[in-house]
Amino acid sequence: MQAPDQPILRDIVLVGGGHSHVAVLKSFGMRPMPGVRLTVICTDVHTPYSGMLPGYIAGHYDFDAVHIDLSRLAVFAGARLYRDEAVGLDRINRKVLCRNRPPVPYDLLSINMGATPQAHGVPGAAEHAVAVKPIARFNDRWLALLQRVQSHPGTTTVAVVGAGAGGVELLLAMQYRLRKVLQSLGRNPDELVFHLFTDRDVILPTHNSGVRRRFDTVLSARGVVVHRQAAVTQVTHGRLLTASGAVVDADEIVWVTRAGAAAWLQDTGLALDADGCIQVLDTLQSVSDPSIFAAGDVACMVNHPLEKAGVFAVRQGPPLTENLRLSVQGKAPKPYHPQRKWLALISTGDRYAIASRGWLGFGGAWVWRWKDHIDQGFMRKFQVLAPMQAGAAPQQAPSPSTVALTSEESLQAISAIAMRCGGCGAKVGATVLSRALGQLHPVDRDDVVVGLKDPDDAAVVRVPPGMAMVHSVDFFRAFIDDPYLFGKVAANHTLGDIWAMGAQAQSATAIATVPPGLESKVEDLLFQMMTGALEVLNAANCALVGGHTGEGKELALGFAINGLIADDPAQILRKNGMRPGDVLILTKPIGTGTLFAAHARLAAKGRWIDAALQSMVVSNQQGAQCLREHGATACTDLTGFGLLGHLVEMTRPSGVDAELDLAALPLLDGAQECVAAGIVSSLQGANVRLRRALRNQEAMVSHPRYPLIFDPQTAGGLLASVPADRAEACIAALRQLGYPHTVAIGRVLAQTDALEPITLRG
Repeated sequence: MQAPDQPILRDIVLVGGGHSHVAVLKSFGMRPMPGVRLTVICTDVHTPYSGMLPGYIAGHYDFDAVHIDLSRLAVFAGARLYRDEAVGLDRINRKVLCRNRPPVPYDLLSINMGATPQAHGVPGAAEHAVAVKPIARFNDRWLALLQRVQSHPGTTTVAVVGAGAGGVELLLAMQYRLRKVLQSLGRNPDELVFHLFTDRDVILPTHNSGVRRRFDTVLSARGVVVHRQAAVTQVTHGRLLTASGAVVDADEIVWVTRAGAAAWLQDTGLALDADGCIQVLDTLQSVSDPSIFAAGDVACMVNHPLEKAGVFAVRQGPPLTENLRLSVQGKAPKPYHPQRKWLALISTGDRYAIASRGWLGFGGAWVWRWKDHIDQGFMRKFQVLAPMQAGAAPQQAPSPSTVALTSEESLQAISAIAMRCGGCGAKVGATVLSRALGQLHPVDRDDVVVGLKDPDDAAVVRVPPGMAMVHSVDFFRAFIDDPYLFGKVAANHTLGDIWAMGAQAQSATAIATVPPGLESKVEDLLFQMMTGALEVLNAANCALVGGHTGEGKELALGFAINGLIADDPAQILRKNGMRPGDVLILTKPIGTGTLFAAHARLAAKGRWIDAALQSMVVSNQQGAQCLREHGATACTDLTGFGLLGHLVEMTRPSGVDAELDLAALPLLDGAQECVAAGIVSSLQGANVRLRRALRNQEAMVSHPRYPLIFDPQTAGGLLASVPADRAEACIAALRQLGYPHTVAIGRVLAQTDALEPITLRG
């Protein structure tokens, strides 16, 4: 995460990662607006390019070739990426309501989340057919179909409902790929049967008759059964019924009919068309609310009715970007006039395509190559991203006139830009703090006498009779741009020390640093971060009892945690109890250090970062309890010192040696690729000094996993030694509890005369 050099004055929130929004992100990455922050709310970290989807289905491209990595693009743009689903709007308070996180405030809002084929009007369609959009969900179903066709002997019938360009192109791509698969297996490709349904008497109704004739010829030559004037009226499991009473059995039903917008838009009060899409003016602003923009399939231009085609979303990107920039400055946005005719290049599954524009139509292999050249050129704009060079000049700090501000906001902006005080003058203002914390609801505990809601100077907690107090503290700056998710990781990371000792959490005191800025921005940032943290603390029955919040250049958060454990040394799970013969168990994969170093350099794939974050928010609480139940003799949680550092901390006080199996180490996706590229955490150098603890370091230094034993972890898993006769059952139990990557990574050995306690095995 790169801290901005100026306070945030305005927030532009982008709902969806569609073709128009990726253009906005790229533009802001190349030409940022000081004081203006972008936030993207999207359910997926990869944005599929619709123009290349048929080529992906046909097998001409791999996944990465047809998907824009939204995570990398957001880092390039300096935007926050919130992985969540928008479910509503609070237009009075200008907030986007999300399914799994606090509402997200906006000054300007843009919606470009695409549309979904309307299946709700046909009984059974939503349950028994797969819609082509959202594409991420369709891709999962498509991969499952690929696997099923390979393992299923005999006939497979696929039905596609919708005979527009999208439906026809998708059917031909699926047929081409599946026939190739069967041929590669030595099976008869004619085992595949394809049906195409349309409620009209022609296919591709928005294209000219010459283009339709060409596709009629292709479909006929490839044995596709075309059902014309056959509106599907009901779908059951493996069966379609049409208005004429015809019944067709199918193993897979794909829905590619006219698209409609998300249902939650109905409750926003925005003017919508018959398909639920947002009605917008030529400026791409909602006719109901000038602070809300919309583009792509979810938008309906009232003065220019458009087909739901990706070309328009792509073309709307630049004018949307310009109008967002103008509006945030308080200037009048400019009208956009879409073209009346456009060129469509429609593939036929194989490397052949047909061009359609107005009355014109022609085809050939060269048309496919032309289409491929255009598509790959578009994708390169978002795949080739240059990170900011070290030592580059910082952005100019904004003056209050950079964006449109009220007089009160202008005063706050001047104050935020000015030299800030230190000492107690660096505290966050009482009003901002009370508003943010007033929305939090920490768990109630009987042993908390004075807590967060009390006005006293310190918290007071009781230590129950027969219990001992466990103390731990941790603090670090944000490494991701989502304060809510960062709060969850920070709290989870700090609680790890308590769980590793075999204790239960009792209370937490927070210390936070937030960058200065407009009061509303600081308040929301603090609220988002502490909401995420409090969700984790409450789930652990750990009461947030107080803390301190100050201003600083970077967002940071930490906690002092108090835990409780039986006042009996035998009940404390420590690092010094390892015994020869024990098995070393690790509950989570490693690699967070290298992955987030790569993320900052635009070198990590979004799905790698997403998977790492999912691992980091998994609590170690149940894992620690399971290890205790299976007789763990020693335990620690993996954090900044890395796997080797923490293992050394365990072997030396235990008076044992250990053998570590590099091949067995569970790794986060992409970790090995990142270290192979020479990308490591800034703490790696300090951790590498522990190589002196390795007995055979020279023999193993070239192993591809060797660098990862030094990789610092954030919210890592538990490293424990378990008696050999209980290890297998312990691993199975941990996997059942939600630690699927749990494995044995080595064993504890009797101490030798060698100075180096650790031996590596490859």
